[in-house]
Amino acid sequence: MIVVVGIGADGMAGLSAAARDELTRATVIYGSQRQLGLLDASVTAERRLWPSPLLPALQRLDDADGDVHVVASGDPLLHGVGATLIRIHGPDRVRVLPHVSSVALACARLGWTVQDTEVISLVTGEPHTAVRRGGRAVVLSRDRTSPNELARLLTDAGRGDSEFSVLEQLGGPLERCRTTTARAWAAQPPDDVDDLNVIAVRYLPDEQVCTVLPDDAYAHDGQITKLPIRAATLAALAPRPGELLWDVGAGSGSIAIEWCRSGPGCRAVAFERDELRRNRIGVNVRSFGVRVQVFGAAPEAFADAADPDAVFVGGGATQLGLLEACFDRLRPGGRMVVHAVTVESESLVARWYSQHGGELRRYQHYQADALGGFTGWRPARPVTQWTVVKQ
Repeated sequence: MIVVVGIGADGMAGLSAAARDELTRATVIYGSQRQLGLLDASVTAERRLWPSPLLPALQRLDDADGDVHVVASGDPLLHGVGATLIRIHGPDRVRVLPHVSSVALACARLGWTVQDTEVISLVTGEPHTAVRRGGRAVVLSRDRTSPNELARLLTDAGRGDSEFSVLEQLGGPLERCRTTTARAWAAQPPDDVDDLNVIAVRYLPDEQVCTVLPDDAYAHDGQITKLPIRAATLAALAPRPGELLWDVGAGSGSIAIEWCRSGPGCRAVAFERDELRRNRIGVNVRSFGVRVQVFGAAPEAFADAADPDAVFVGGGATQLGLLEACFDRLRPGGRMVVHAVTVESESLVARWYSQHGGELRRYQHYQADALGGFTGWRPARPVTQWTVVKQ
């Protein structure tokens, strides 16, 4: 059995009786230098530092004779090693004794309800993935540099007024909380931030939108799937938590970004031939704090990406071999959505529909516009949409 014991900044003093008993009976305990350093003399087990890389060591833990003990920060199942060990060895081989998490402690200090607070980890995620357009979050820092990076990104994204609290050594004798705005922190970042910190952010201005966004929310040059069609496209793609989308001919990246916003863990790869548009996609990705990789032209850049759960082809469908390459890489059970706006691409889509089935739809929408002193309807270009599930 692998026993994972959560420990806080208060060390042994904050452990439950059950957690204390586990550590005092242990023969071998694994952990980081900081976590092992919190154990006192009552723990006589051999203490082993995690090696680098960590994953092979985690995979070998089950080979030891008898029980193996692990110490981890706070709640080991909250973006911690406990979840990784359960994924590797199964829940029957791993027992977790959690401590109070840093998220619970941060919310308690600020008077926030935990269920209304998003949790974001920068331990493995990039700093821009903690940028939001509203709401509030507790951000788990990678180290002392995380607050400075996030404050700068929020300020650059027009969120400099966000309430910004950095809480260090939560639950321990050296606990400290400093609250300011993201802009003020970025302008004069302290030089004494502890590596053990979390960041609590109330994002301002609060412009959180839970549905498909308006076109002007994105930086674009006109090459964007318009809002009504984008809504229909997301419905056809049917994103599920944790899935990967390929956005082929991404333009502004709006479909990839909407996909990532739609569910927890959703991520995307955007393929775009034009360098200026690739740079613009990067701006949009950082602005919305989503997980989108930006690659060059399709299908040449497909080799660099993982197999997708869904594919959207918004442009370039008539390029020789493009649809075949997309369909070949699509996982079984995955969805592919292709848009056609020209006679040539519509003819190609019709052939694929006749060969593979699926759903074929045509969308036409109109926008009210001034017509002299009156109001008339201005038609948008019709879009033919083919949707198929790979068997």
